[in-house]
Amino acid sequence: MSGMDGFWAQADGVGVAVALTLLLLSIATWVLLLWKSWLLHRARRGMQRGMAAFWQAPTVADAHQRLATLDAEHVLVPLVAAALEAPVRGTLDATGGDQAQRTRRLRDALHAVLTHLRRGQAFLASVGATAPFIGLFGTVWGIYHALLGLAGGGGASIERVAGPVGEALIMTAAGLAVAIPAVLAYNGFNAWLATCEAELEGFAHDLLHLGEDAP
Repeated sequence: MSGMDGFWAQADGVGVAVALTLLLLSIATWVLLLWKSWLLHRARRGMQRGMAAFWQAPTVADAHQRLATLDAEHVLVPLVAAALEAPVRGTLDATGGDQAQRTRRLRDALHAVLTHLRRGQAFLASVGATAPFIGLFGTVWGIYHALLGLAGGGGASIERVAGPVGEALIMTAAGLAVAIPAVLAYNGFNAWLATCEAELEGFAHDLLHLGEDAP
């Protein structure tokens, strides 16, 4: 037996656990990658169409209504609602005046939207950082386990050692196969998120001044 068949034949519980862990991380990474690609695509499309429709609307009320149908991922509507919310009175929030309240509400709404868009980034970073070491641990453990088996069988020639060691190295390759897509996805999504964040901050800045004169 060679390759994965040989690895599974000589693996113990620890080796199997490492292999299953990498498999689960790989599945979760690809599911998250596809989901975030879909999420950010919808968010960017909604932002582009929604911002254009918002500023072309005759009134703020009409603009808000248009956003409800175009903003699929709900990234612009919270900002508009925060900018147009009526000032409160009689609380510490009101001590800074209407302008300070609008600024605070817009900031909080922007942070909430960005948190939603960044969901899953920490998982991708963790997989990219840890998967190679998990695979390396599986390789070291597999080599150790294989050498113990060879020693118990009496004598260890290069032919008898090369097979089990080569099979154990599959775990290192598996760790890299899990980590590389996660790292690439993390970096790609970060660039995508940076563009979204810049556009949302600009929109929030414009809304802050719009709120000053909004009825």
